[in-house]
Amino acid sequence: MSGNIFKSLATVSGMTMASRVLGFVRQIFMAGIIGAGGNPVADAFWAAFRLPNMFRRLFAEGAFHAAFIPMFQGRRTDGGEEEAKLFAEEVLSGLIFILTILTALVEIAAPAFVFLLASGFEGDPEKFTLTTFYTRIMFPYLMMMSLVGLYSGILNSLGRFAAAAAAPIALNVFMIGALLLYADADTHVSGEAVAWGVSLGGVAQLALLIFGAWRQGYLLRLRVPRLTPRLKRLFALGAPGFISAGAVQINLIVGTNIASQEPGAVSWLMNADQLYQLPLAVIGIALGVVLLPMLSARVKAGDEKGAARALNRSLELAALLALPAAIAFIILGEAICDALFRGLAGDALSLFGVARSAFTPEDVRKTGLALAIFGAGLPAFVWLKIFTPAFFAREDTKTPMYYALLSIAVNTALSLALFPFFGFLAVAFATSFAAWLQVALLALRLYRQHLFRPSAELMGRFMRILVAVAGLGAFLWLCLPQTSALSAYLWDREWLVVMGLSAAGLVLYGVLTYALGAVRLADYKTGPSGK
Repeated sequence: MSGNIFKSLATVSGMTMASRVLGFVRQIFMAGIIGAGGNPVADAFWAAFRLPNMFRRLFAEGAFHAAFIPMFQGRRTDGGEEEAKLFAEEVLSGLIFILTILTALVEIAAPAFVFLLASGFEGDPEKFTLTTFYTRIMFPYLMMMSLVGLYSGILNSLGRFAAAAAAPIALNVFMIGALLLYADADTHVSGEAVAWGVSLGGVAQLALLIFGAWRQGYLLRLRVPRLTPRLKRLFALGAPGFISAGAVQINLIVGTNIASQEPGAVSWLMNADQLYQLPLAVIGIALGVVLLPMLSARVKAGDEKGAARALNRSLELAALLALPAAIAFIILGEAICDALFRGLAGDALSLFGVARSAFTPEDVRKTGLALAIFGAGLPAFVWLKIFTPAFFAREDTKTPMYYALLSIAVNTALSLALFPFFGFLAVAFATSFAAWLQVALLALRLYRQHLFRPSAELMGRFMRILVAVAGLGAFLWLCLPQTSALSAYLWDREWLVVMGLSAAGLVLYGVLTYALGAVRLADYKTGPSGK
């Protein structure tokens, strides 16, 4: 596989960007058609979607890969392609067996799972019943995503990133299609339609990945499930890996349950979550997907210096891209929510005969506050995707697991302690705080093991990036109060002003980083090692 992290990152980020832009479109239509805090359908759908969506992120965006890719790379190195293919077929059969049983249990006992997800809904029979109904429709998506995770792990190990990165586009296409087909229907009908769109989107994603693997000679055969020594090893690595790589998602599940006690809170948190997921996916998840196979290959080859250089360059690139997004969310959180979920959504829905967006000014305010708090945690969410693979590449999934469990405990304790005083915002704060704690612990452990040393180049550029981010923040802070006045020049479309302000800020940040020497064009012509 090529050592050029930027070329691979561009492939993953480009496809991820396309998917997340469609995700924005989906979110705008969801907010405009179904609404948020004032509609039980919105809370019910997002609570039911949380679990399968978590597994999508765990399997398709890194956690499953944490255990699978190093072992798959080892099989290829030691036994060749046939041995690697046999291992993948064993994993496929084991996954199907386990997931079939799990799916059947959830379909039968859906109310119990809904209680675990959103116990606060128990006092609202309509909302609880809707959440149970949507859970039964969408839960098979979990099986699809688990198999997508397997096939994407194979393709990523082969250095073929495009198909796996493009697969989520199918989900957004199906969800958007379902929403538009029932845009003027009762919200209960729209909610059911988009739930079916989720499951059908999962089938389409799996079909795309199977086709991609077939083109690489990895059309896997079904075998009789057997608990082989290799599968035992995978499960031993995978269980801790799921907890460690999925700590943020688990924290969000815990937060959803706590927030379900406040009407509308699940929708506000989920809408904010979907917004900050764009930079997280394009930067953090894309870097993690590219970095894990690269680190695994270098560690297997004994090139610890090369692995350390790759880690430093990844942290530098993540800071360059994540910090400006974080400051934008903190300063423009409410303005962004108003621009997307009311302004842009209202204009877009009018094309389909819907009079106005169902997203209220109160929804804008509450979602904007949550987005600002999540924005403060965004750099930590991104750096988790970089530090965690440094352990996984060495088949150490237990150390990150211990820190993840501590993160989950701190998140739960903070959410419960602060919820009576700050409501759902306590959940957003606890999630961000727990992520920063986990990043600090991971970095310190790598430092003590002499596997990570911040290079002089990294520290120098990081300080220059901070100066550029401060300049961007000042610009946004000064311009924000003028958005209403400026909208008079753009057909009273304040969302156009906010988008223009964001674009101007991006240009300013680019100029500042280049002028300060925080970035050089030559960086994009070399790999992480500078070669």
